[in-house]
Amino acid sequence: MIKAIFFDIDGTLLSFKTHSVPPSTVDALSKLKKEGIKLFVATGRTLNEINNLGDLTFDGYITMNGAYCVNPAYEVIHKDPIPREDIEALIRYLEEKERFPCVLMTPEEDIVNYFGESMVALARLVDLPLPKIKDFREIDPGQVLQIGIFADKEKETEIMQEVLVHCQLCRWHPVFADINLNGVSKQSGIDRMLDYHGLNLNETMAFGDGGNDIPMLRHVAIGVAMGNAGNSVKRAAKYVTDSVENDGIMNALQHFLW
Repeated sequence: MIKAIFFDIDGTLLSFKTHSVPPSTVDALSKLKKEGIKLFVATGRTLNEINNLGDLTFDGYITMNGAYCVNPAYEVIHKDPIPREDIEALIRYLEEKERFPCVLMTPEEDIVNYFGESMVALARLVDLPLPKIKDFREIDPGQVLQIGIFADKEKETEIMQEVLVHCQLCRWHPVFADINLNGVSKQSGIDRMLDYHGLNLNETMAFGDGGNDIPMLRHVAIGVAMGNAGNSVKRAAKYVTDSVENDGIMNALQHFLW
């Protein structure tokens, strides 16, 4: 019996085309709540960036790909900062070797060293304001929970092997990748949330569409890939539903629960 369901935001709850939650999804989540099923967000966004879900409410929020987990009152359940030495190494690299667009994400703010074209395009795609430009040395490196890099595969490999050595990378868009502490993912965030609520993994379901959803979809009892997901995400799922715009969440819930 399913008692907890985890939802990605962009491309899953939220359409990239309309920047809104389909009415069928709103109806489905309302029905789930009435049935006593706990609902959770599991996203790469920061908590401050979850500003586009209308009146939908959840029983917890897994943010920054599992690095920052909070309850419905936004009290911290768990957080996994990136080691200070990795942040300092990245700052030195950007100052001394090569400058490329990066975002440092803390619970309070996102800051960027400069805006590149790819960053501006991605912000439009997910309907988010651009982070503020700020000197990376002005923030406490011990507070950074996630890094976003705008770099190609070659640069990505160099950064992960030589600079962010205690971290892992997940790419959910061709021009952008999320970086977190090793072992941190939506999968680890789900485990934290289940422990907090006293729930079992065999009672879980999850919906996602991006590369950062793969660990989550493989981990839960029923992993559902959206129809708009890439092939690698679909292969990781137990079931592939329709796209977000074509009532994918409602259709999968009708298949498994109703």
